[in-house]
Amino acid sequence: MSEPTAQRADSAVEPADAPSPTVSDPTPPTGSAAAAPAPAAAPDAASTPGEPPAAESSPAAATPSTPSPGGPKPGPRPGPRPGPRPGAPRPGAANPAAATAAPAVEHPVRVRPASDPRQFGRVDDDGTVWLTSGDEPRQIGSWQAGTPADGLAHYGRRFDDLATEVEILEERLAAGTGDPRKTKTAAVALRDSLPTAAVIGDVPTLERRLTAIIDGADSIAEQRTKERDAARTAAIARKETLAAEAEQIGAETTQWKHAGDRLREILDEWKTIKGVDRKTDDVLWKRYAKARDAFNRRRGAHFADLDRERAGAKARKEELIEQAQALSDSTDWGPTAGRFRDLLTEWKAAGRAPRDTDDALWERFKAAQDIFFAARNAANSERDEEFGANAAAKRALLDEAKSMADPAKDLDAARTQFRSLRDRWDAIGKVPREQMQSLEKGIRAIEKRIADAENTHWQRTDPEVKARADQFASRVAQLEEQAEKAAARGKDREAADLRAQAQQWREWSQAAQSAVSDL
Repeated sequence: MSEPTAQRADSAVEPADAPSPTVSDPTPPTGSAAAAPAPAAAPDAASTPGEPPAAESSPAAATPSTPSPGGPKPGPRPGPRPGPRPGAPRPGAANPAAATAAPAVEHPVRVRPASDPRQFGRVDDDGTVWLTSGDEPRQIGSWQAGTPADGLAHYGRRFDDLATEVEILEERLAAGTGDPRKTKTAAVALRDSLPTAAVIGDVPTLERRLTAIIDGADSIAEQRTKERDAARTAAIARKETLAAEAEQIGAETTQWKHAGDRLREILDEWKTIKGVDRKTDDVLWKRYAKARDAFNRRRGAHFADLDRERAGAKARKEELIEQAQALSDSTDWGPTAGRFRDLLTEWKAAGRAPRDTDDALWERFKAAQDIFFAARNAANSERDEEFGANAAAKRALLDEAKSMADPAKDLDAARTQFRSLRDRWDAIGKVPREQMQSLEKGIRAIEKRIADAENTHWQRTDPEVKARADQFASRVAQLEEQAEKAAARGKDREAADLRAQAQQWREWSQAAQSAVSDL
């Protein structure tokens, strides 16, 4: 009699108990149509007439029965034969899905206590086997291989095997492993086999449990369908978002390195998104691939243009270097320095040459600049020494000017001394730039004193100014005379107006006379 085995994945466990030659069953052993073939059957003691059946071997290591002196006695009924955990392979069997499937949830193997077949059936003395559980007793077979107790134990073990299959389906459904639709198919097959099953046990309860599995499988299948649909919708939405981002990058961005890194990140994330149907996934992938190709084309064109521009910049900078080298020996310091500034502006406008040559070109251009400016700086240092001596000489002239004649007292002597000082000042030459302003300020102050003295002298001796003051006095006399005549004629109001005008002209005359006197 072969042991029951549990199939991995979603097929039900099919017991492969074969009846002994002397045991007749009205129905074949129950099992699922989806079950895989069971391993080779172990020898059954019931196959040898005249010997009591030995206890069936099982993973639970049941103790075999032993004959007693008074005749065969039923041995202890073995415990349940729990099959492999749901989702786990049989011992020694390969697991082809192990490399791709998610790890199955580990559940401890529960050793279910064996049922008591005496509560659910009997074996008559003539070997007729009855199942009394349910509405009416039902004959399920004939036992001739041993005592009635042995037969009862045999059919009880067959029920336990069937219950183990049900328990495996329950655990599989509760753990969420496998396809609930296949679990339901296996449960339907087991439930359909119950009315003809050659087992002794609580069959109605087993039927209710199978019905609960069938009903629960529908609910779980529906829930899983919703979850798969939601996961698929989310996956599609995420890939659409990634595709849209890739399209934006492919069409617009010019930050080539950052955009290239981002496209690779999108690809890495894309590979982790599962659950999208092939048709939709192909459409989305084509969008991403097209966007990536567009980006690569634009980037390639950009760098091709950049290479052309850099080649042109290199040629232009070579020309500027030749011009700078031609100017490096010039001693025309001012104009040449200005030309070097222009060359530097043109250098910046030329753009960057290829990276491996741009620095070398700049070193050549700078070397030509350095030759010129080093020579100019040496010349300037020599000139600064000369200019420093000139500044000291001019400062000595300013000190000498402090003892020259006062222009306000002796204008002619002051003029003569200043002309001599100015001629010597101009003959000395240039001074350092930082001292130029203070020295020029000193000489201009002396020049201004003489100019002011000359202006004052001219105003004092100007005949027009003196004549204007005399004219004011004459006008005053004329107005006073007219006022006297008007008063004599009795025209007092007219006389008062003429006296007022005369007073005004008198004030102007006095101001003019005062100005002439102050000069």
